[in-house]
Amino acid sequence: MSAKKSLQAACEAYRAAFPPGELEMFRVDPIDRVGIPAVAASLRLKSGTQFSTQGHGATQEESEASALGKLAESVFTGTALRAHTREKGTYRELARTRGPSGVVDPLKLCLPAGSPYHADMELTWVTVTRLTTGEKVLIPEEWVATRSGQLQGRMPLIPPITHGQGTGPTHEQALTHGLLELFQRDGNGLRSRALDQGVVLDLKDADLGPELQSLLAHYTRMGIEVIPKLASTDFGLVSLYVVGRDPTLRDQPMAITGCGEAADLDRERALREALLEYAGSRTRKAFAHGPLELAEKLAPPGYMNRFLSCIKLEDEEPRALHAMADWAQLSATQMRSLMEQRVLAERRRVPFTSLPTPSNLGDARERSALLVRKLTQASFDILVADMSPADHSVFSLKVIVPGLEVETMSDHRIGERGVAKLLMRQDPLVGLGRPPEGAQRVRLTPEAEERLGGPAWFHSRLAEAIVGRLYPLYREPERHAAQFLRRQHRYGGTPS
Repeated sequence: MSAKKSLQAACEAYRAAFPPGELEMFRVDPIDRVGIPAVAASLRLKSGTQFSTQGHGATQEESEASALGKLAESVFTGTALRAHTREKGTYRELARTRGPSGVVDPLKLCLPAGSPYHADMELTWVTVTRLTTGEKVLIPEEWVATRSGQLQGRMPLIPPITHGQGTGPTHEQALTHGLLELFQRDGNGLRSRALDQGVVLDLKDADLGPELQSLLAHYTRMGIEVIPKLASTDFGLVSLYVVGRDPTLRDQPMAITGCGEAADLDRERALREALLEYAGSRTRKAFAHGPLELAEKLAPPGYMNRFLSCIKLEDEEPRALHAMADWAQLSATQMRSLMEQRVLAERRRVPFTSLPTPSNLGDARERSALLVRKLTQASFDILVADMSPADHSVFSLKVIVPGLEVETMSDHRIGERGVAKLLMRQDPLVGLGRPPEGAQRVRLTPEAEERLGGPAWFHSRLAEAIVGRLYPLYREPERHAAQFLRRQHRYGGTPS
């Protein structure tokens, strides 16, 4: 089957699997000047619940499959969790009755520094599967949920996040998707955005394939300087990201903040995905957070009224909402200045040709098996929550790998790997011993503290100062919510 037909078949499978509702899809890339396909998608269920996302790709078919796949992640997770049995109890009592391997120790899950968690705290648990053995394992529900509204417990240890979600026509494709996102976040969480280390990838002398050459040439014709950067080569994978300078952009300052991220076994696949996601990120931010008048010109008749009527500002994370509303007031010159300080910085260069890449990737099943092998050989546990529709016409998974790092600078979640990385580069964000003023103890197992050399702390106050106005690089509110908030302010309304 050709790639185009395969993508079309995936799109048909997603559409058929969705519950009854109104599916709306349309191209949004004309809002930005790059011209690489991007599709906005939303599904409004009969219950009134609305899901929205955006997909990107080199072609119309690829961007539609991307949008529908992301939509499926949200829709199927919500459906599955509503039917999922919960169990209440403390880690101590559950570990005693089920055995240590039958329940995940929250101290291994990268809790926020200073978390009040203790082993006798009652939590709400759901059942996931240990990939390598098929064993059923309990984990706090907030590690499987993707929205706060999906939680049944009253005191979650973390805000739900989408990291580790993966969809696809097969189990292997969905698993690979979820694992690669975890590798990506673990690789760049302490090296990009507000903590950008400025390691630029030098593409000179790289024998790139024709598709990559064409993509890079397209950006050059647009007058856009794309800047590929290295995050990590941990586990023998390539984790990289792409940012860029656009000196001529004036009417869409949000596009200046675009960033494409990717991790893959193959350096060229990672670069391709990051270059395409960079374009998709520019478009998404301009459409979702830029002026409503410009977005409305691209949308079908009545879209804006239908969408805005479903926005509930009280459900948004306040900091993300107000930080994005602040960004929405900036001019292109002001936005460039904000990005130049850290995000676009260059401190050293690394040849792209020095990055690892396999001689033969194999098919989806072989790629999935290789990713699993890399984690298990490094003694990581892989847990999977199957959120697929009952007939498994498509697959939707939430993959959790305790110990891989996420959300350190936004939620102050940090574990042993994060502490070790920051200690190695002598970063003042972490240290050992008694926490100084403004810092909080990192919640670790006794074994992890022993490996590090003692109890560790994370400087939360310093992290807040470092992130500052760059917070929307970590968290974004719902599509159009920031402009909806600004409109309420403008006309004297009272935002929630």
